[in-house]
Amino acid sequence: MQDRIEITVTDGVADVRLVRSDKMNALDAAMFKAIEEAGEQLRNDPSVRVAVLSGEGKAFCAGLDMANFAAMAEGGKSSEHKGGAKAVPKTLAERTHGIANQPQYAGWMWRELPMPVIAAVHGVALGGGLQVCLGADIRYAAPGTRLSVMEIKWGLVPDMAGTQLMRHLLRDDVVRELSYSGRIFTAEEALTMGLVTAVVEDPYEHAMTLARQIAGRNPDAIRANKRMFNAANYLSAEDGLMMESVEQDAIIGTPNQIEAVMAELEKRPAHFKD
Repeated sequence: MQDRIEITVTDGVADVRLVRSDKMNALDAAMFKAIEEAGEQLRNDPSVRVAVLSGEGKAFCAGLDMANFAAMAEGGKSSEHKGGAKAVPKTLAERTHGIANQPQYAGWMWRELPMPVIAAVHGVALGGGLQVCLGADIRYAAPGTRLSVMEIKWGLVPDMAGTQLMRHLLRDDVVRELSYSGRIFTAEEALTMGLVTAVVEDPYEHAMTLARQIAGRNPDAIRANKRMFNAANYLSAEDGLMMESVEQDAIIGTPNQIEAVMAELEKRPAHFKD
């Protein structure tokens, strides 16, 4: 994983970096595998309260590696790549990662993680690269960052969970226009659409600042918040209201909730247990 993604955990904040900077962090078989492994590491580390996802070098992620498209042009044949996965699977309909296949999991995984994920995006986030950051809870982008639902350029549809993530972020007609055209748009336009949370000069530092704030909150409440917001996209109002009550019942009176109250009353930093 280290030649594709590096993770450093400090005071509850996981700094997750795509580090294939010589290829603008393009998605090859090894990168897909590394994303999967990163997800497992984060999910199994109770000390991680929030994660910041970023790309090293000139870009967040330029999308699918060009070698994959070359393989498609040859009729779908591909050689084995590092990580033991095919660059072009024989069938994408096979579910290999819960409700998803491996490419979809690269975008959807961030939504399934129990802790909030903040994406810091710069340079470009094209095609699959855009879909990876769409899985984050929050997205900060640098001015002038270029984004695109670019799959149509290669005669394809967005298939890394993009349709399921975009439909909750954008108007239906906007999703269709971006997907049908494949046009490149800027972070500033993405902000007006609702695709990014904010456009900031240094998205990484902005994300880390927020991450540290979140890491200082009751981790039980933060994780419950994420579960509720994830479910809210699919639940009826009746079930959503019930979920609020069930989650709150499970938190009220617990040691971390009591510590949050005492820290506030005593005007001191809280000391939560993971």
